[in-house]
This record gives sequence, structure tokens and C-alpha cells, in this order.
Amino acid sequence: MCLRTVKNSTMSISSTAQAAKTLKSIIIAGMAATLLSLPSYGQIDTLTITFTGDVLLDRGVRQRIEHTGTEALFSPSIDSLFQVSDLVVGNLECPATCIQQPNFKKFIFRAEPEWLDCLKQHGFTHLNLANNHTIDQGRKGLMDTRDNIIAAGMTPFGADTTMKAASQPLLLAIKPRPVYILASLRVALENFPYLPLKPCPSQEPMDSLIQRIIDLRSKQPNAVIIVSLHWGGEHTLKPAYQQRMQAHQLIDAGADILICHHTHTLQTIERYQGHYIYYSIGNFIFDQERDINSKAAVVQLTVTSDSLDVHTHNIQIRKCTPHITE
Repeated sequence: MCLRTVKNSTMSISSTAQAAKTLKSIIIAGMAATLLSLPSYGQIDTLTITFTGDVLLDRGVRQRIEHTGTEALFSPSIDSLFQVSDLVVGNLECPATCIQQPNFKKFIFRAEPEWLDCLKQHGFTHLNLANNHTIDQGRKGLMDTRDNIIAAGMTPFGADTTMKAASQPLLLAIKPRPVYILASLRVALENFPYLPLKPCPSQEPMDSLIQRIIDLRSKQPNAVIIVSLHWGGEHTLKPAYQQRMQAHQLIDAGADILICHHTHTLQTIERYQGHYIYYSIGNFIFDQERDINSKAAVVQLTVTSDSLDVHTHNIQIRKCTPHITE
């Protein structure tokens, strides 16, 4: 149900001017969304950030939307949780674009851009694009998805015009102290060449990510540093040995917490050196119905000037809709 089309013909002067005007509007909207998502004004003693797993808006979820509408994707218990959150961060497991240039791979997704409005209306503020499906409609589809997220009033991160830009830490909040998130895709992409100077999701080497955290911790000793990795074996319940070693290295480098996804399951939750490692919090809005895939978690962080509290909300996904079960 895309409301706009992509044409390959040469644009006229008037259409070029209109395109420039549209681009300016997107940039302004992006700046506004970023400012609105930084709770930095007034006296802020506590910041609450909620993290969800994979958000899919295609396949079975598309069928659900077409029959019942996007509102059916949110349960009252989730709405209540989001309403008491200053920020809500999700992993968008599909491009949201009218561009249809499918990559040659097994599973190819695409959401309608207008469906992003529902995510915003229910509380999402940030969408992570560092995963293996945001490239399903090619590099143009990836960048169009970024623009559409900004136009919907949210902040995209984890993918950008180059690898360097995609890998930069994102400042989520300034008060009560700085909060940063670093996102990285750790699984191989199907038939998508590694071209770091082209639009792509963050996929920098682990050594580079570790050094980035060391540098950030050195410059911001009081900051909260969150790492979100898209990694692990699909439909498994425990991380691989290499994942555990890398997770420990990230914590040793200065990360405060890891909140990860990709396996479509709720995996081990580890506490290492006093820091939580969520190897995978599973799905959120998703169409997989097996018990192993429908049990997941939402992680809520409460940040003060000198503390970081972590709470896990168990969820059950029924007919693509997550419900808190605790």
C-alpha cells in the first residue's frame, strides 16, 4: 500500500525543487526527532529506557495488519509499559520502504512505510537497523527506510551512508547523565557485498568495536554505555562460546550492559562482573508461533546520576502481538 512510487526518469526542474524541499523537511524532522528523544531539559533525576526484540512488519504480521489493522499489534500491558518509559528502542527486522529491489536471499521482507506511524504512536522512539534484514530491498531501500523512520518522528541508528557513520555511538540522552548505545551486526549478510564506503548496516570488526568502547569510556567516565548486537545461532537457547568471550571483552572494555537479538529466542541472561548480558531477548512483534519463538523479554533500564537498575519483563507473543506475562 505504498503511497509513492520511485521513477527512473530524469526529474524536471520543478520536481528537483520539490525533492530538495522534501529532503529539507526530512532533515528538519530528523533533527526534531533527535532533540525530542534527548530528555535534557529541566530537572531530570531518573530516565527510563525500554528495549524490545525483533519487530517484523511483513509475512504473517502483514496478514495480521491487513485483517485487523496496526493497532492490534499492541496489547494493553505493552502500552502501559511504554507509557512509563522515556525512550523505547526496538530492532526493526525489515526495511520500511516503497522501493522494491529485493536482494537475492532466502527470506526477503518489506514493510509499508506508513506502518511506522503506529510504532511511533505507541511509544517507540528509536529503531535499530543493524540487522540482516534491513538490507532486503538493497542499499536504496535501506537509506529510504532511514528517511521514513525520521519522517515518522523516530530516530534510526545502526545503519548509514557508510560503515564509519553507521558504527558511531548514538547519544540517547544527556540527563541525568549521558547514555550511549552502540549497535553492530555480527552475522554474515546473504549476497550483500561488504562495501564500507556504501550505505550499509554497522558491521565493523569486533576489535574496532571494542576500541570504540574503550575510547568512549575514557572520554565519558560517567556515561551509561549500552551495546546491542545482532548475533547468535537462530532458534537456539544458549550463546556460543565465542559469543560469551566477546561479550566479556565488551564489558571489560567499558560497556555497562549488552542487550542483543537475532536468534528469535530468549537466550541466557548472564551477570558478569556486575553487568547484565542479554545474549538475545527474542522476538517482539513477530509471526513465529512455536513456543521457543513466542517467549521473549523486554528489558527496562532505570538510569540515575549514580545508578543503573535493570528489570526484565517476560512476554508471550500471541497472533503477532506481545503480552507481558509476569
